[in-house]
Amino acid sequence: KDGFGHIAVNVDDVYASSDKLEKAGCTFKKKPDEGRMKGLAFVYDPDGYWVELVKRGDDAKIANEMNFSQTMLRVKDPKKSLEFYKNFGMKLITEKHFSDFSLYFLGSSVVADDSSTKTMFEPCLELTHNHGTENDEDFKHFNGNEEGRQGFGHIGFLVDDVYKACDSIREMGYGFKKEPDGGSMKGLAFAYDPDGYSVEIIKRGGIDFGDVKVESK
Repeated sequence: KDGFGHIAVNVDDVYASSDKLEKAGCTFKKKPDEGRMKGLAFVYDPDGYWVELVKRGDDAKIANEMNFSQTMLRVKDPKKSLEFYKNFGMKLITEKHFSDFSLYFLGSSVVADDSSTKTMFEPCLELTHNHGTENDEDFKHFNGNEEGRQGFGHIGFLVDDVYKACDSIREMGYGFKKEPDGGSMKGLAFAYDPDGYSVEIIKRGGIDFGDVKVESK
């Protein structure tokens, strides 16, 4: 029932990157040649989170050795989740269906409609649906913020006007963990998605808390 799955980075050569990380002292949940799915790997970060290493497309024009490529969340009902995130301006880039689960990859509003997760530099949101959960009224994923299970925190979206954005989000009916004027930090909000994951709504350009930048000497 864990909801948050992993983050991922794209690389040119999964084997070479895995070898480099192993020599640096990293440990692996799955090495490239282990298991059924050859050519991809999962390395542990210092807190035990999984980081997937995914091979880029051969036609990718990315100079970085690694680029942050996705965050994976498990969802109960993909119809509800896809509608929710599309209302945030996200685009369904690709979907993959298997015998017992499906994957949906969404990109932000700024990516081209014909973008590929194998070649794009911008990260995407991967939604994983295990078939049948949508029909179980009692099924619920852990969202990473339950007492004693805190780990995954939230994802976030930048908007021009937090208050106007929240007016639209409110109409979807999933509620808020924090309204824009709630608590001590005014002007930012945390909405709930259909699975209860927290989604931070942040003003583009940041919020002015009266901080003063001090030049280093």
